Amino acid sequence: MSQSRAVIFGCSGQELTAQEAEFFAAANPVGFILFARNCETPDQLRNLTGQLRDCIKSENAPILIDQEGGRVARLRPPHWRQAPAAKAFADLAARNMDEALEALSLNVRLIGQELRELGINVDCLPVLDIPQADADLVIGDRAYGTEPKQVAALGRAACEALLQEAVLPVIKHIPGHGRATVDSHEFLPRVEAKLAELSALDFVPFQALADMPLAMTAHIVYEAIDADRPATTSPRVVQEIIRGEIGFDGLLMSDDLSMQALAGSFAERTMATLEAGCDLVLHCNGEMTEMQEVAKAVSDLSAEAEEKMTKTLSLIERFETVDKTAALARLDELLEN
Repeated sequence: MSQSRAVIFGCSGQELTAQEAEFFAAANPVGFILFARNCETPDQLRNLTGQLRDCIKSENAPILIDQEGGRVARLRPPHWRQAPAAKAFADLAARNMDEALEALSLNVRLIGQELRELGINVDCLPVLDIPQADADLVIGDRAYGTEPKQVAALGRAACEALLQEAVLPVIKHIPGHGRATVDSHEFLPRVEAKLAELSALDFVPFQALADMPLAMTAHIVYEAIDADRPATTSPRVVQEIIRGEIGFDGLLMSDDLSMQALAGSFAERTMATLEAGCDLVLHCNGEMTEMQEVAKAVSDLSAEAEEKMTKTLSLIERFETVDKTAALARLDELLEN
């Protein structure tokens, strides 16, 4: 089998086009990411995840989705449960931390069960960002609170719940998106906080969960660390902060390369991300011309990253699933308190 390339791609619709199937077979990405445009029914989605893996001849290739609950949910009713936003668990934690941890674990296990049954084995969750009062609402109710220890504790409960259901968590957006005053989907945020402030608050949940297998970068300029480049493409942020101070040594992926926070061609974004020290680039929108440009610029998965990927996938070879009816009943009881 040919060497996997250091990229995760999206696709355009609910089934692969002939062009996409041919392109993915040639490009050989390490995996794929799904969005609402790809998700209509359980049967359709199981067929799509099977098609994607068939293209690259990999039975356990990572297939990602952002299924946080609340407003960030690619799977929605009537076929899938509408899970609460993270804020529901943050609010419960303010009243009773033990109940919040139990409720969040049940909620995320139910999410993980749904994903696993669809052939999805990576959920881009939890959000470990700590929103500040003047920040853009892009994080907002997706956060587990404003106190680092609480965010870390709830974040770990979410990670462990996913892993129990044989789904990999992705901690995001490392090293912290909570101070951004603009949405990085549309603009490049610049954070002026001093390094000491970032270390004392923003980095703390990521340090606490640095043992997790996957992390996603923030497209944010931290002026105290690198005033010229966002974290995703900054060797200083990746090496000195994410790998160094925070201590994350798992697989590091970029946030979506097609977000407006990044500048330059897609080839330039791809190369800059990998040169900064990220293991994988993420391209989400399914636009073929953009994916072709990324594919020309991306390198093979490094030997170190390939070893990490093998180790990471081994974490979800076995699972113990939750009883759905009992879990839902208990979750509703806890959230009503």
